Amino acid sequence: MTSANAGSIPRHYWPLAIEYRAPSDLKPYPHNARTHSKRQIRQISDSIRAFGFVNPVLVDLNDTIIAGHGAVEAAKRVGLARIPTIRLEDLSKDEIRAYVIADNKLAENAGWDRSLPSSCRIYCRWIVRTSM
Repeated sequence: MTSANAGSIPRHYWPLAIEYRAPSDLKPYPHNARTHSKRQIRQISDSIRAFGFVNPVLVDLNDTIIAGHGAVEAAKRVGLARIPTIRLEDLSKDEIRAYVIADNKLAENAGWDRSLPSSCRIYCRWIVRTSM
């Protein structure tokens, strides 16, 4: 859907279409401030093996990654031929830059519910242990 046919629906409520692309076709965003260690890429790879690739990568019109850099690297490591992506068509360069920062910062600002059952803590230990 483009702004020409969106009517009165704000763009952030438009339907999102998942398109499958080869990870090698996606380009890293040159201004991405977030980094991923080899250990974290191994952890993401382990998660993909355990649960599948369930969180689409956000890309712009030129197949530049907006969100999901670590997941793309992990997908390459796992050997996935195609991964789900969502193309964000109507964001300006400034909006993309702001979203990249906001997406990473908001995730970083999240906390943990310490009252969760021990099964959650067991999983956290599993993901760390299996990715060493």
